Amino acid sequence: MNEKNSLGLSSCFADLDDPLELFKLWMAEAEKKEIDNPNALSLATISTTNEPSVRVMLLKGLSEKGFVFYTNLNSPKSYDLKKNPKAAMCFHWKGLQRQIRISGSVAQVTDKEADDYFNSRPYESRIGAWASDQSNVMKERTDLLKKIEIFKRKYPSEKGVPRPKHWSGWCLNPMAIEFWLKLEYRIHERLRYNKVSNGWKKEILYP
Repeated sequence: MNEKNSLGLSSCFADLDDPLELFKLWMAEAEKKEIDNPNALSLATISTTNEPSVRVMLLKGLSEKGFVFYTNLNSPKSYDLKKNPKAAMCFHWKGLQRQIRISGSVAQVTDKEADDYFNSRPYESRIGAWASDQSNVMKERTDLLKKIEIFKRKYPSEKGVPRPKHWSGWCLNPMAIEFWLKLEYRIHERLRYNKVSNGWKKEILYP
């Protein structure tokens, strides 16, 4: 017989009052069993004309403030977030048959946080942040490669590449987090945490 938690859900949902702690447990499992990028997520934003947009990102930080990812501040996603500072994330781990959905408000990380992460990246990635006009149209691929060489000459030292002012991170402060487990016959298990004034409220959802 499968073990259950106090809500009658599978034991992988645990009995935690803080969804961030449950997220850490699920992420730890994903890091053990997922082949590629267990920290990959789909990020959804809304433009000023109310057009939805979604793309795959990588989670690069987690704290009591929320979920952190990094990007070009002149990218479409950043323009969306500047105008409408709300977003949604979705993690899906096919091997574990689990999914986590997160929604909330976003804010830019501090310069120190952005500097610290930028400096941890490989040299080529830091150069790429300078060379790429993210999501803008280019005539030929060689245009990018030429810019990469220009910035390599400008910053030849691996430790001497400063963070571009147009490159930083965003932190999503969650207001709702839903954990989903696939079961047979589509009788899935779902547990949602909603932010309330004194912490989090848990509720079970129909499949």
